[in-house]
Amino acid sequence: MNDDWRRTLSLYVNQHNQDEVDYRPRNDDAIVADLQYLLRRGERKRKLQEWYKERGATPLRSETRARLLREIESRSGEVEIELQLARKTNYEKGGARHQEEIIDRQRLTLQRDGNEWIITRIDQPVAERHIPLKLPDSPGEWEGRERGSLPGPYLNRKVLGGGASRSTAYRREDAVLYADRWWESFNPEFSAFEVDCTNYISQCLFAGGAPINYTGKRESGWWYKGYVGGREAWSYSWSVANALERLLTYSKSGLRAEAVERPEQLQLGDVIIYDWDGDGGFQHSTIVTAFDAGGMPLVNAHTTPSKHRYWDYRDSYAWTENTLYRFFRIADYF
Repeated sequence: MNDDWRRTLSLYVNQHNQDEVDYRPRNDDAIVADLQYLLRRGERKRKLQEWYKERGATPLRSETRARLLREIESRSGEVEIELQLARKTNYEKGGARHQEEIIDRQRLTLQRDGNEWIITRIDQPVAERHIPLKLPDSPGEWEGRERGSLPGPYLNRKVLGGGASRSTAYRREDAVLYADRWWESFNPEFSAFEVDCTNYISQCLFAGGAPINYTGKRESGWWYKGYVGGREAWSYSWSVANALERLLTYSKSGLRAEAVERPEQLQLGDVIIYDWDGDGGFQHSTIVTAFDAGGMPLVNAHTTPSKHRYWDYRDSYAWTENTLYRFFRIADYF
């Protein structure tokens, strides 16, 4: 089968790109026959328009680069593909211009319709939404030790350099530099997770000087050792948003944070954790890497790779009206 469908795919990417900044109805060629998608697209455009207006921002330009990841299945007159969409969106706020970058994926089914091809199905995976790990309620397990098992947290001072017990400053700029360096890829020195948001945030915090707290137990401390004997060796708090939220809430030593009420109270290198459904199960983590002209945080993240994305994630397919946020001000010294 020839690749005539690639022309339709190119038209779709151009339309998708325009939809991010232009919310007016259009009379484009009907290349999408997925009615559910068309309903979702109309609602998304409406919400994006309201979102920018509430922020006092104006979208200016969007540039989307598409990459065909794979042909999942190819049949006579039909092809199913997985597509990566890397989008740069430029917007203006308070006289300043900002740019955010997001890399997303879609799965498309295209069918031949006479001499043309149409898109009959568009699936949008919501990578940031997953079932949170159920964790114990006891705060003692997230203070850096399990009760009665260790006299105190084991802080790996050697990793930080030097053996002194004096406090170590959190190097916020280094955490941000690491976040910007690896936002769209994986540091090969660490394992890459399918749901990688919290693993990435932990690496950023570590790059900023947060001390490893090795307890040897996945349910306590904050630590990473990679694969040992073919088995995973890292704490839940290193790799799971729900567990990192507990740690930052209760920890009194090592990696610590203060929960604040408003995003404006955050600084570079601070952390936001997201509960999409408002049911107490946190599913996503981000790190503050910049601020817009109004002083609101812009964040980086993994799973859906994002750079300098507006903190509230209302443009995410995971966001709901019930979404709750935890704003964590990381300690200046550990």
